[in-house]
Amino acid sequence: MSRIGRMPIAIPAGVTVDIAENNKVTVKGPKGTLERVLPAEMSIKVEDAHVVVSRPNDLKRMKALHGLTRTLISNMVTGVTQGYEKVLEINGVGYRAAKQGKKLVLSLGYSHPVEMMDPEGLEAVVENPNKIVIKGIDKEKVGQYAAEIRDKRRPEPYKGKGIKYADEVIRRKVGKTGKKK
Repeated sequence: MSRIGRMPIAIPAGVTVDIAENNKVTVKGPKGTLERVLPAEMSIKVEDAHVVVSRPNDLKRMKALHGLTRTLISNMVTGVTQGYEKVLEINGVGYRAAKQGKKLVLSLGYSHPVEMMDPEGLEAVVENPNKIVIKGIDKEKVGQYAAEIRDKRRPEPYKGKGIKYADEVIRRKVGKTGKKK
């Protein structure tokens, strides 16, 4: 048995979980609603304030899908109750971020400012010119948008300039040394 897949998911107060045909799971909570179609092979049941996922057999693919399905539902429940956030830091002289309505404007040393629109259901908050916080209820979308922002100027290993995650460690390299005669 999958150790993760076996664990029941507790449904907090104020959250409703509906399972339609073809394993379409809808989770409603205080922060919003999330929908997702999960693998049809898994059987998902709501039993007295818990969601239980079980698999039909012990094939390798079923074992993998078992843990995945349970984790996806768990992430949906966490998203509608607490939400998710990713923190990005901008390092470099003259590198900064600003917010104009729903538009994120990044100055990253290019000849032009980089402009990005917040996707539906996500919010980018600029806490100071060097710190961006992406907030939302869908873990996948939050991570994807954070990755897209980071891609605009990835951190480089010599001076550490660029956009990095707050918990990311950049492996630094030693630069060139002077020529000896």
